[in-house]
Amino acid sequence: MFNEDTRADLVLRGGSIHVLDTADTRAQAIAVADGRILAVGADADVEQHIGPDTTVVELGARAVLPGINDSHLHASWLGGMWPDTLFGPGGPREGALVTTDAERRDALLKAGALIASLGITSYTEPGIGPGEDGGPTGSFGRPVLALYRALDAEGLLRARVNLLLVFGLIDGPARTQDILDGIRDADTDVRDPERFRIAGVKIFGDGIPPMRNAYIHGQYEDGTHGALLLDGADDDERETQLRTAVSAAHAAGLQVAVHATGDRTIDVVVDAVRQAVAQHPADLRHYLVHADLLPEATAPLLAEAGMGATIQAGIAAVTSEWAAAATGGEPVAPAWPARELLDAGVPFTLSSDAPVLAPDWRNEIAAADRLLGPAGDPRARLHELLRRYTAVPAWQDHAEDWKGTLEVGKVADLVVLSDDPDAVGAQGLPEVRIERTYLGGEVVYDAAAEPVASGEA
Repeated sequence: MFNEDTRADLVLRGGSIHVLDTADTRAQAIAVADGRILAVGADADVEQHIGPDTTVVELGARAVLPGINDSHLHASWLGGMWPDTLFGPGGPREGALVTTDAERRDALLKAGALIASLGITSYTEPGIGPGEDGGPTGSFGRPVLALYRALDAEGLLRARVNLLLVFGLIDGPARTQDILDGIRDADTDVRDPERFRIAGVKIFGDGIPPMRNAYIHGQYEDGTHGALLLDGADDDERETQLRTAVSAAHAAGLQVAVHATGDRTIDVVVDAVRQAVAQHPADLRHYLVHADLLPEATAPLLAEAGMGATIQAGIAAVTSEWAAAATGGEPVAPAWPARELLDAGVPFTLSSDAPVLAPDWRNEIAAADRLLGPAGDPRARLHELLRRYTAVPAWQDHAEDWKGTLEVGKVADLVVLSDDPDAVGAQGLPEVRIERTYLGGEVVYDAAAEPVASGEA
């Protein structure tokens, strides 16, 4: 692709470059050509690639990370809500957020500006499709899917989008036959999968522990145990329906993300995936969403099945006491499963679930660091958490060969920070400023020229 004579379009040098590869490589400089990373190393290593037309940025005390990848971010909903969030001062809103195509377009463009200002260059939109055509917010139906395709064609998406289809209500019930019909008829053709990709299907398995509608092995303090959200006359039938839906998606070659918070839901999903993979071997990287009450014994089974998980430290910090109250005191299992996932070697990602919370990865990493406690090397753990927002989501997106780390040949998705994360630590990260965001080597946010989208990030 490149040779020693290739001239760079862009060079950033004299700073701290965090490659975030498995070797935890650091560098001083990075060179970009044709939207890809041309060279990474010491300042002298990129000197030969500087020509008369190269833009050279002197970093000084600043740092560069791979572009942030939020693996669970409802951009359409976020744009309609912002600057409010569900857990923020504005709280949830009643009624539709958007009702016309113009309003939906404005919401997505607003979200795109906010996302770029936070250094986010990729995200997964977890649930857009016909199941939400009559949904209460107006933010998740087929018109939004059409809008994503249109904005992609117009070159107006300011991040790479990985989208999951949904054939039931967001956080609500679904008919299994609707899911099966949707899987059969799914149109995943796109113009450029590096920019906009339709990856698979989102299935809502259950609710959440604080609301006593996560499906659990034990009982809540009121004597109930929750239920699956798929149709069926009893628990056994609903479990069968969930297994059927997971199996059908896998057989169709679609990645499956299942909202599963209760331990019983998690066990059903993991067993269904293991059976599906045994019958039709394929590396589809299905994953759990939230996985709040993950049984410790189940965690290794995820790794064996090639599964991942996407979890949210900020939500756990807010809701853990609510979950404990719902279960009569102590949660029936850890309310945030990062330690179990780490120990089992599961490739889990960190995410915001915005607009439940603001889509600020700096806060999420600080919250994750607090929840994990003080043990271990703080710098090594910070880099592990940063990888859960960059390299590991790229794996989840089936894109680890071309994004997620600052290695030669990968796309030049970069975020420039005012300070080095190593210098401030995880708890100082929320105070670090996002100075510039590059998508494929092009500036999509510059703090000196463009303010953050209205509202506090």
